Amino acid sequence: MRTNRLYILLTIALAGPVANAQVMSLGECIDRGLDRNYQIRIARTDEAVSANNDSWASAGAMPSVDISAGYSGTVTSRDTKDRTSGDVSETRDVFDQTLSSSIGASWTVFNGFKVMAAREKLRELHSQGELRTRIAIEDFVAQIASEYYNYVRQSMRMDNLNYAVELSKERVRIVQERYNIGNNSRLDLKQAQVYFNADSAKSLKQNEALATARIRINRLMSEPDLDSYFVVADTAIQLKSDLDRISLERDMMESNLSLIRAESNSRIAQEDLKSVNSRNYPYLRLSAGFGYSRNIYDTGSTSSRNNWGPDFGASIGWNILDGKHRTDRLNARLDIQNAELSRQEVEQSLRADFADLWQAYQNNLLLLELERQNLLTAQESHQIACERYLIGELSGLEMREAQISLLDAEESLLQAEYDTKICEISLLQISGHILDYLQ
Repeated sequence: MRTNRLYILLTIALAGPVANAQVMSLGECIDRGLDRNYQIRIARTDEAVSANNDSWASAGAMPSVDISAGYSGTVTSRDTKDRTSGDVSETRDVFDQTLSSSIGASWTVFNGFKVMAAREKLRELHSQGELRTRIAIEDFVAQIASEYYNYVRQSMRMDNLNYAVELSKERVRIVQERYNIGNNSRLDLKQAQVYFNADSAKSLKQNEALATARIRINRLMSEPDLDSYFVVADTAIQLKSDLDRISLERDMMESNLSLIRAESNSRIAQEDLKSVNSRNYPYLRLSAGFGYSRNIYDTGSTSSRNNWGPDFGASIGWNILDGKHRTDRLNARLDIQNAELSRQEVEQSLRADFADLWQAYQNNLLLLELERQNLLTAQESHQIACERYLIGELSGLEMREAQISLLDAEESLLQAEYDTKICEISLLQISGHILDYLQ
């Protein structure tokens, strides 16, 4: 009776939320997360900033217009002494006022192609903003695919452990009946109950791992309720069978976003050199404006004066000597070299990572085939053990060993399938094909 009560409680604990659970596929998880994932939203905001900066105004090509107004006043006192007579005339607290307003525009027409270099740099920065968004999306898809198939693995492991509980429960029933008729000892009954409790504990522990996997997917999808329950649509880890090393490596060199960003950094460094070299050219600046001023006098024959009218001008210049120019030019060239070296380093790193991933992928495929064969052997052995146990030719300990061997084989196969899937996801990401999971 105690065993039955424990089994009922275990069934309620594990199967309770499943009745009304939402079923979600990998594509649905990705679609839900693309609009709400925080890292993607941050990347899109940064992209919008870089898009706003991608303009001629930000590059310094547009004129600037200023409007100003002012007021000033002076209070003065004077003592004036006549040179001939020596008489002193006094003037006290003379209050003079000036009101002014103006509007002016200035425009740098030419400054040695610096504006063009700045404009091209802003375009590259805009492209990098788009790249960062794409990188964030690809990272998200890779992460959620990994977590999704981890959830599939944990669900399958949950099913295996629940099946182990079913087997242990059946063993308790068989031993109980044999004990009642005197064919088994009390020790055999207690041992069967211990096995059942151990399998039940593993099943409960696995339920915790399953909940953790679900919460991690909810976090990636930025779900308000991180503990919201759902089940995955896949009941097995499906592997792609059409991965080709030559085509993947070729696509990596053409489409990998890290490499594209490194090439963009090289172009930005070249534009910085053009900006420095712009100091070798003369500059031309134009200015124009309109002003108005009113002077109010406290003494004298004139009580006030109004002045207004336009002003305009042009200036041309050439920086003949700049002690820092040579240093800036040398540093800009070194930045270009560093950018190119960084690009080569990224390329080499990608090739090394790809070689490692492909080797791991091939090894996991071989291991996966071995684990499948091992599972078939374990299933046959378990079936034979069950038949012998039912007719009393096998001890409870030997039956338990066969059951553990079957569980270990199932766990090893699940682990091999998951490891192979992680290698597959990594290969698709490094080659620029990770968004295939959106299809």
